[in-house]
Amino acid sequence: MLVDLNLRQFVGELASDSPAPGGGSVAALSGALGAGLISMVCNLTIGKNGYEAHEAEMKEVRGEAENLYNSLLERIDRDTEAFNKVMAAFKMKKDTEEEKAVRKEAIQKAFKEACDSPFAIAEECLAVIRLADRIVDKGNTNAMSDMGVAAAQALAGLEGAIMNVRINIPSIKDAAYVSEKESAVQKILAEGKSLRDTIQKKVDAKL
Repeated sequence: MLVDLNLRQFVGELASDSPAPGGGSVAALSGALGAGLISMVCNLTIGKNGYEAHEAEMKEVRGEAENLYNSLLERIDRDTEAFNKVMAAFKMKKDTEEEKAVRKEAIQKAFKEACDSPFAIAEECLAVIRLADRIVDKGNTNAMSDMGVAAAQALAGLEGAIMNVRINIPSIKDAAYVSEKESAVQKILAEGKSLRDTIQKKVDAKL
């Protein structure tokens, strides 16, 4: 599994001539890194003098951040698996009309999975940004730069995941599915960018 590789091995695999892992897996990793930093900020705030009023919320946010980075780490491999299903579908037999029909259906199903996977990554990256926005005014000020990096990493993951949704959408023939995904992608992207800008302004003011 990709998630079990060390950093040097993962980047080496990423840099190879294999198309997977690719941008979707990197987007998931970016989001996981952001969530990990949020958990760190919480840990640096809990139990510290002057932050007692926020301790309960910090513990709650820490739990949510841990759930998110664990889920996003799992999605590193899931996204690669989704891409591999597309490749496998294209390799299916197409000698008869029946085989062509089965292959066509399999390709469409695989492309939808290849959209759904990065879309889920984008949703979780947005959840990470929301957590950052929730505690940016409450966390340990000595970790303010880490909060900024957390939001930046999560937005990078969100934007990267959305690119992977958009590159697969043109191959999908289901008009209703495409319309729904395109609309949802725009909303997620707009919220993510807006929140991250707000967070960055607050971080800059305290650096």
